[in-house]
Amino acid sequence: MVDEYLDIPYIASQPQTPFHKFDIYVPREIKTSSLCLLICFVHGGAWRSEDKSDHAVLARNLALSTGYPVAVPNYRLTPREATPDNIVRHPEHAKDILHFLEFICTAPDPRSSVESLSIHTHADDGATTGLPYQPQRLLLLGHSCAAHMLCTIFLDMPHGGRLYSSDIVLARTTTLVLSEGIYDIDTLLSSFPSYRKWFIEAVFGVHDSYADVSMTNAATKSGCGHIRWLIIHSKGDTLVDERQSQMAYDHLKSRAVEVCKSLDELIDEHNEILRGNQYIEIIRRHIQKIVATLE
Repeated sequence: MVDEYLDIPYIASQPQTPFHKFDIYVPREIKTSSLCLLICFVHGGAWRSEDKSDHAVLARNLALSTGYPVAVPNYRLTPREATPDNIVRHPEHAKDILHFLEFICTAPDPRSSVESLSIHTHADDGATTGLPYQPQRLLLLGHSCAAHMLCTIFLDMPHGGRLYSSDIVLARTTTLVLSEGIYDIDTLLSSFPSYRKWFIEAVFGVHDSYADVSMTNAATKSGCGHIRWLIIHSKGDTLVDERQSQMAYDHLKSRAVEVCKSLDELIDEHNEILRGNQYIEIIRRHIQKIVATLE
């Protein structure tokens, strides 16, 4: 069984927006560990679509399979009909995820505030409350465009919009697991030129080259040397080619980052991998290895 705490705000603002809320799934038979691990799954959707609720089944299954709580945040999306008043462009999506991670690491002790959250229903919209689970270590999963967003947070991207994480977020993040990721926009467009008009220009602006937002041009960030990375890609993915993941893996290796890859275990389509058992099994095995080295 899994207890579900839904629509917890991670930014205190009025009026509350659904884009700045997250859900957390806590297994009742939680693994007892001094590490207090929390898995955070950040969804994809080309920076323009999807919602945390779309991944409720995945979150429940991850929680049950691993024995650790799973949090799924929303973030602002680039609107399909953009105007000067509503445009959301890179790195604003990643900024929201960074706000979420800062909240996760600094929220009040749940023993004093968990009563204000409702199991299987919605948290009070009026205030930012404590967590039903207090993590000491974070295991971050990013799918598709979310892989790029996490790279923006945990690497020094070459452009001027780089993000600065607090020491506590960097210290508590143990591993990054990135699946079907977008890492190098120019290379992506060479394989899928239609993506330029579909979502790239809306998200990053109109440019001849997007090298300045490429993860493969990013430097390592101070305070992240302990983080282990796993790059996952499915042989059946027709939306993002394997070259993206291989480039990401090669770049991290060249920077002496501790990274491994799984490029030949999955065979399903881009989003279908999230509905199968094999993806969860890969995550479970990776977490098992991480925990073995930390305890």
